[in-house]
Amino acid sequence: MWSLVAKALLAGAMIAAIAEIGKRLPTMAALVASLPLVSILGMIFLWHARPDTENMARHSEATFWFVLPSLPMFLLIPIMLRSGLPFWLALAIGCAVTVGLYLLMVQFGPRMGIRF
Repeated sequence: MWSLVAKALLAGAMIAAIAEIGKRLPTMAALVASLPLVSILGMIFLWHARPDTENMARHSEATFWFVLPSLPMFLLIPIMLRSGLPFWLALAIGCAVTVGLYLLMVQFGPRMGIRF
């Protein structure tokens, strides 16, 4: 139980740090947000819980393939914001597009030889 609380606090601290940095240095906050810290910590926690080489290799590879469908969101949101859409609408559309792309990846990835 305490391990779960510690993990949640660490993740929350990372998000809070990005938000605080972003108030003054939005580009630096974007750099910190783009670092795969969550993925790295997730791999460390997963390895600690289950030190299995093949499991970790599959996890890491699947993470790569699931990052790809999330990338267009980071181009769509600024385009929508600069076009005058409100932030919450642009964010919702960006998230919806990402979910759609995830579903496409899950559907068509295995047909292209991608293992999840």
